[in-house]
Amino acid sequence: MDLKNKKILVTGAEGFIGSHLTEKLVEMGADVTALVQYNSFNNWGWIDTFDDEIKNSIHVVTGDIREYDNVKRIAKGQDIVFHLAALIAIPYSYLSPMAYVKTNVEGTTNILEASKDYGVEKIIHTSTSETYGTALYVPIDERHPMQGQSPYSASKIGADKMAESFYRSFNLPVATIRPFNTYGPRQSARAVIPTIISQILSGKKEIKLGSLSPKRDFNYVKDTVSAFIKVAESDKTIGQVVNAGSNHEISIGDLAEKIINILGKKVNIICDEDRIRPEGSEVNRLWSDNTKIKELTGWSPKYTLEEGLKETACWIEKNMKYFKVNIYNV
Repeated sequence: MDLKNKKILVTGAEGFIGSHLTEKLVEMGADVTALVQYNSFNNWGWIDTFDDEIKNSIHVVTGDIREYDNVKRIAKGQDIVFHLAALIAIPYSYLSPMAYVKTNVEGTTNILEASKDYGVEKIIHTSTSETYGTALYVPIDERHPMQGQSPYSASKIGADKMAESFYRSFNLPVATIRPFNTYGPRQSARAVIPTIISQILSGKKEIKLGSLSPKRDFNYVKDTVSAFIKVAESDKTIGQVVNAGSNHEISIGDLAEKIINILGKKVNIICDEDRIRPEGSEVNRLWSDNTKIKELTGWSPKYTLEEGLKETACWIEKNMKYFKVNIYNV
């Protein structure tokens, strides 16, 4: 499928991955509608930082995926839907589980229902590697059992199963992409890499982190966006779930040391009890098997971890105003 001139709706377009995807789609010549969560300040998130030429090429609409009438109105006339809107912070899901059900499960169902009603050509639904929980074997392929080790991951499992059910029940042309740990410019300090970099660049000699032993598979945001595009373009991905990861793992402790070396600073790492997940909720190991996405779409990551970390650090250094390094961002 050629995305040029296609009418494309991106939900969660104001966020980290969504904003990068929106920019890329505009560059490709797509007719993009960006759904941004309604707020009284008319704040468009990262879209507000776009160059005027790109910003003026996007049709921005405000709304809420939890409201079906609103979603149905916005979905009308769209050829393709990239569904990224979600509540994603794991620590906050411990505090407000029902908010995750309403946004991630009910909101996704609204997107699927509206897409069915209006005959959307393809829906790319966004999952997460957290649905796998702690690896029972590595590398993790798409047949790995799903484990709800946090209210967040449970809500995303529910959303994934709703997407699967609409494909099986209504033949809805939906593909599910399951990104592993994406990082890069515009990511908030909610995530570990900007947390480490922003604390170091602020001049701190001691940086606070949670558990250092868990291992993760990190993928640079430009590679993740490329995976979204490839999944949308390939007819082979309809009805499929595909991992998008680097096929490499690194512990949080080793990651922190790598970043410290890249930045050329001397700092100590402190384990902050407030940042540690409940014991049964911690996902100890995520390592992506990306064989399936390579076979179906030809996608593979282009950036090494070192290259991505350097670009991320450069961006954070120029945008420290977005980071409150003295506050734990849940």
